[in-house]
Amino acid sequence: MPAPLPLFPLNTPLVPGLVLPLHIFEPRYRGLVEDLLAVPDEDEREFGIVAVRDGRDIGRDGLDALYPVGTATILRQAERLPDGRYDIVTTGSRRFRLVGLDDRAPLLRGEVEFLEDVSDPADQFLAAQVTQRFRQYRIALSGQVAEPSDASGDDDEDAELPTDATVLSYLVTAAMVLPVKERQELLAAETTGERLALARGLLGRETALITTLSAVPSLDVPGVEPSVN
Repeated sequence: MPAPLPLFPLNTPLVPGLVLPLHIFEPRYRGLVEDLLAVPDEDEREFGIVAVRDGRDIGRDGLDALYPVGTATILRQAERLPDGRYDIVTTGSRRFRLVGLDDRAPLLRGEVEFLEDVSDPADQFLAAQVTQRFRQYRIALSGQVAEPSDASGDDDEDAELPTDATVLSYLVTAAMVLPVKERQELLAAETTGERLALARGLLGRETALITTLSAVPSLDVPGVEPSVN
């Protein structure tokens, strides 16, 4: 059954597990933060992050301006500034499908259906392949963004990649430098296996492009800009 969820549109999707800082200055979102802080249970201080389609306007296009799958995020920290603005920290929690939109109030509210993460034991085989390709991708990427003496395949962070297939699929979704449309396709994959298979292909493509062109795509990485509210 659809449930109401306050929405915070962004220009890029959020994935479960990702920490997202936001700078809140619009009155409607200040009110949202205040309402959430009034909820006693921190784990219930939840609102939805949903990406806006390129070239679309919510006021003009309504529901069609938004991608159908978003991620609920939980307010974990909030600092109120002297002028009433907030600096907050949130953590992506669970995916949802947007089935309706109430844009009558200043704050957008969506009717959403929460999505389960469907996994299968066979996903571990795909996860092993994605882990290998992700390491190759990071090596190629580091060779372009670091000094030559710093580029190395012996990255301690690589050795700590998650073994859980679903967690890995979301980590790769968040970490790859991709257009919003492709990142959204990864987020919206119906199963962990489908997301891993798609990630495997994208990692192979991006690694080949970086190696061949000796260049990194000029795209924004999620979380760099704190907010577009």
